[in-house]
Formats: sequence, C-alpha cells, structure tokens
Amino acid sequence: MQAAILCELNKDLIVADINLPEELEIGQVLVKVHFSGICGTQLGEIDGVKGVDNYLPHLLGHEGSGTVVAVGPGVKYVSPKDNVVLHWKKGAGIESNPPSYSWSGKKINAGWVTTFNQYAVISENRCTKIQNECDLKIAALFGCAITTGFGVVENNAKVKMGESVVVYGAGGVGLNIVQAAFLKNAYPIIAIDIHQSRVNLAKVMGASHILNSSEVNVEEEIKKITLNNGVDVFIDNTGKAAVIETGYRITKKDGRVILVGVPNQNEKININTLALHFGKTVKGSHGGDCCPEKDIPRYLNLYKHGKVQLNTLISEVFDLHQINDAIKKMRSGEISGRCLIKMPE
Repeated sequence: MQAAILCELNKDLIVADINLPEELEIGQVLVKVHFSGICGTQLGEIDGVKGVDNYLPHLLGHEGSGTVVAVGPGVKYVSPKDNVVLHWKKGAGIESNPPSYSWSGKKINAGWVTTFNQYAVISENRCTKIQNECDLKIAALFGCAITTGFGVVENNAKVKMGESVVVYGAGGVGLNIVQAAFLKNAYPIIAIDIHQSRVNLAKVMGASHILNSSEVNVEEEIKKITLNNGVDVFIDNTGKAAVIETGYRITKKDGRVILVGVPNQNEKININTLALHFGKTVKGSHGGDCCPEKDIPRYLNLYKHGKVQLNTLISEVFDLHQINDAIKKMRSGEISGRCLIKMPE
C-alpha cells in the first residue's frame, strides 16, 4: 500500500509503498482509508513541537473515513464492509497493540490510528461505525475537526445562550467552534485569525464579528465590541503564549479561558493568578472531551437534517502524492477550511 511517512522532523513527508503486517492481532481492524483530514497536530508533529521524536520513521494522521476490510480476534463493534469514522479519541472497543509496518526491510512505527495511508491497521476503539449511506468526505471531518470543535463548546466551555465567545484561530477546529457557539445562540461570537480568508469563512459559519489580527489591535477591538465588559469565554486554538495571555486579560472576572492549541514545549505563559481565586478559570481541552460512539452519531444527525454546515468546511481535496503541497497551503493560509487527502483506490 501507499503511505506518507515522517522520516525526519521539519522535512517533507515521503510517499512510498510499504507493507502491512502479515496478520491482525487482538482488537485490530484493517480499514481501507478513503479520505483523511490534516490537522494542526500533524503540522506540530512534523515540526517537533513536543521535542525529540523517538519513533521515527512513522505514519501520521488521526481523522479519516474508511471501510472495514477485516477484523482481528475479539473485535465486536465493527464488522467487514462497515463504513467507519477514524478518530484519535478513545471510543468503544478494545485498545489493541499499535501495528508495525515495513518499508524496504525497515520497521515503520504507527499509533493506534493513522490515516495518511491507503490501508490502516486501527485499534477497535479508534473507529466508530456509521451508516453506509453517509458521505465519506464529510465523515472524515468527524474524526477530529467536528467532534473537537463541538465538544469544546459543549463540554469544556459549557457555553450558554447569550454568552460572549472569542475564537482565536479559525482553522478547521476553530470554524467548528464558531459553528457550535452559533448553535448555542452565543452572542457576540468574535472570530480572529491572521488570514483574512479564514475569518471570512468564520463569518459564514456564524461569527457575528471577525478580526484580522495582522491588521488590528485585537484587544482594543474586543473591548469595543463588548463595550469594555469583557468576554465570557475565550477559546485559543493557536497555542501562542501571547494569545493566551490576551485571553486571560480580556475575560470577565468569572470568565473561562479554554486552551485547545498546545504551546511549544519551551513556551511559557505569564499571568497574575489572583483572578483564579475569584472565579476565573483556565482549562486545557483534550479533544473537546468527546465520546466518539455517542457524539459522532449525534453530530451526524445534525448534518443529516441540515442543522450544520459541513460541505463549506472542505476547501480542497488532494491526492496522496500531493500531501506535501496540501501541508504547505495549510501553513500559508491559502486553505481557509479543512483540506482532505483522497487515498488511491
């Protein structure tokens, strides 16, 4: 099968033919991958934001859609021919051993889910069955972008009707946070990004106000919008210390600062903790604390009945051999929403 391999940090991925394991172990599921999203997490892995990578060379990708080809011993939640969403959050079923692939006699490491590959050996608890008539392009987004975005609003921020929300970073996850906040009837919803195309799309997804952080003083503009009353919820998707500090300053005394983006391991934030004693909170999000087997069907139902916009989120679809071009376009901001990688048939 073909796969995109991370061989060196800060280098292009190498697309090559690699070999699958000879047999499936307990709890493993062989999936034909149809579409994979690219998340900021993969860009961070390529850049080595968490430090030394001891597993090189390895496969990447944690959101996608596919069809089950075969199942290993003990698997009971999915069966051959089922269509599935592939996700990094633990769901129902067994957590298997991660698989090992081979490439020209060398071992290729992989985690419990990878999606930058034509076929994937997935842990049962990283795939959730969906109805076979589901659009597999759209289904791929439920592996991370949608479940994280909606989960941040529902589970982490617990946004209430009429609360003010700032979403800093309007990429694939940020756009879904905007959309989920709109569904909760939050107001105002202020979307911020350095790329104009992304905030323009955030307006389509439900933002009441948009700010280009490369052109305006974000803190001053938010004060104007909120009449200097502060915001109820500040959600950061950038992982930038300066952005987190801004969010801490501009939230109300009992406001919530939700951290979705992960800072570089050497980056620190500087805050005065006094406000924490009087109701202000700072909380990190772990994938929106979603429950895949429960939340994916719920969110798919919203899409099925026209309650959410998802087709608008897909900016471009690339073939696997174009994956490095897709990554470059993501980094430059040329892609405003989510890009997908279509796997070879």
